[in-house]
Amino acid sequence: LNIANLANGSQKSFSIDDERKVRVFYDKQISDEVPGDTVGDEFKGYVFRITGGNDKQGFPMKQGVLVPSRVRLLLSAGHSCFKVRRSGERRRKSVRGCIVGPDLSVLSLVIIKQGENEIPGLTDVSVPKRLGPKRANNIRKLFNLTKEDDVRKFVIRREVTPKNADKKPYTKAPKIQRLVTPRTLMHKRRLVTVKKRQQEKSREAAAEYAQLLAMRQKEQRERKEELRRRRSSASRNSVSKQ
Repeated sequence: LNIANLANGSQKSFSIDDERKVRVFYDKQISDEVPGDTVGDEFKGYVFRITGGNDKQGFPMKQGVLVPSRVRLLLSAGHSCFKVRRSGERRRKSVRGCIVGPDLSVLSLVIIKQGENEIPGLTDVSVPKRLGPKRANNIRKLFNLTKEDDVRKFVIRREVTPKNADKKPYTKAPKIQRLVTPRTLMHKRRLVTVKKRQQEKSREAAAEYAQLLAMRQKEQRERKEELRRRRSSASRNSVSKQ
């Protein structure tokens, strides 16, 4: 059993050889909640949610496949248990159904309700987050900052110890995303100016083309009128000669 505690970010694996203890998970599906009283005395009062698992050959469980065995499915982009390597690629792969059975070697669980006793290494420890938030608004939310505060002063830095013992340890910080600076505002103003200039240029070109088109159409009408007058005068002259 691979049990995770989302409250403090810890995770621990338990090896259980007695099949009678894990029989409570049989015929359950992914996302079902199961009490842990029969698993062991240390899990008394705990409630777990099934999040996945692997069978004895290493094939992962897939949500929505309502069989307790292995099947071959045609998977494409957006499906779980499949990594797209080429655009538009589809591939038939073997996956394990989402119903728990005795052929599983690993079952992943999440603690939903904590019981009376603490589980050593799982509920009595707290694993801090290795990385802090990267987006500007998330940093503001974490430290309760206002728009006037400088977000760059509140970035969480982490210390890196080089493998070479001669080098000094140094700190690293993420590049803040969606940070509004004078440079970004200037860049945005420039883009707006370029867009307006292009629109003005397009309007002038359209007006110039419309003027040229009207002039050409007028010249064509005048040519047609001249040709019509010549034909009519020629026909009158031929009638008068007869």
